[in-house]
Amino acid sequence: MATPFRLGEILGDVPAPQGSWRQNAVYASPAALRAHAAAPELIARVRAVPGVRAVEIAPNGLMLITVTTPGEIVREIIDETDGHRPAPATGISDRPDTAARWPDLPRTWDNPGFVVRYAHARAVAVQRWARDLGLPATSAFNPALLTAPHDRAALRVLAEWPSRSLRPTRDPAPYLNRLATAYHDAHENAPAIPTGDDPFTDLHIARLRLAQAVQTVLATALTALGEPPPARI
Repeated sequence: MATPFRLGEILGDVPAPQGSWRQNAVYASPAALRAHAAAPELIARVRAVPGVRAVEIAPNGLMLITVTTPGEIVREIIDETDGHRPAPATGISDRPDTAARWPDLPRTWDNPGFVVRYAHARAVAVQRWARDLGLPATSAFNPALLTAPHDRAALRVLAEWPSRSLRPTRDPAPYLNRLATAYHDAHENAPAIPTGDDPFTDLHIARLRLAQAVQTVLATALTALGEPPPARI
């Protein structure tokens, strides 16, 4: 499927998401600019990738790739941690002291450290609740179901992770805060756990996988920063 690493294997570099993804899920790549005379062949190869809906060249020369199923990024991130693909470098250098910048208190939305840690704990919690309610760990995941606005907003930020994780950055905090904030919104407005005695649906399962992907990214980044990812807060 058309996921960032799959496209990166063809383009020579992992593309980055563009736009809000409210309507279309678009990745951008400068590969056509680098390819020069070979650009038409490169574009044809990208168009042939399953899951690519459209390819166009923007006025600035960037290749814009629209994918059919934005939720495939969830599967790719999960597969990385399951050993299907080597985990990327974190892109985090110098191991900054998050304890100094992100104190434990106050535990309010004004503290970015709390926002990030709590998002990780929430993502862990919904998976724990699902297991306690008897949902099989092998339940099928349909990424095409992640179409609600809050799901798409979280997917859009998640889609930055492959390109960010392969490029050094001295301060990952703003990205982690954006991802955590998007996940909090999804957690509260697009729940992964059924209400009351309602049964699990395929949509709940898809949102559980979204939570798993968010947890994976936050845990990887927090660990690289020298901070144990919290399971509970």
